[in-house]
Amino acid sequence: MFFGIVIASLFLSLVAQHFLSAVPPWGARVFLMPLVFLYGALSFSTARMLFLAFLSGVMWDLMHAQWVEDTAELGVGWSVLVYAVLGVVMSGLRPLFHRGRWEVHCLFSGIATSTLVAAEYLMISIRREPLRFEFSSEIWGRIFGAGVVALALSPLVFFSLSYISRLLGHKHYRPEKEVLE
Repeated sequence: MFFGIVIASLFLSLVAQHFLSAVPPWGARVFLMPLVFLYGALSFSTARMLFLAFLSGVMWDLMHAQWVEDTAELGVGWSVLVYAVLGVVMSGLRPLFHRGRWEVHCLFSGIATSTLVAAEYLMISIRREPLRFEFSSEIWGRIFGAGVVALALSPLVFFSLSYISRLLGHKHYRPEKEVLE
């Protein structure tokens, strides 16, 4: 049941983040969906995490697709790979999560969100002609600003989802138990 709630939360957070304004000093957007996905990467097995990565990546691409002269500047599906890699790294940090070291995951959430924004910028830059990468202070502000905002919001999102999982009696995935049994 909690898996279905996380899937619904992915969709609702993607919709909600489009109604939130940018953070004024940097012009950085508030990205909620990556935070929900990263919590899901901590909570579920690798197969379920990869399914969440697929859903998150496709939803992200469909909402952020940019069309220029009848061609998609960002293809649908490229961010599935980015989400999968970020999910694998977050899953690797799962033992710390089970020991109650939540601050590591909140810090990684900021890094992962900045990575996602930077990857999107790089994909747009690669698809445009002529190929050039311009890293102005505004672009750096949007990349790192999104990470700082995610870092600030991640404890709220993680604690909220943890509370819901406890209410539903969800047992977080622990691969080390399978090895011992």
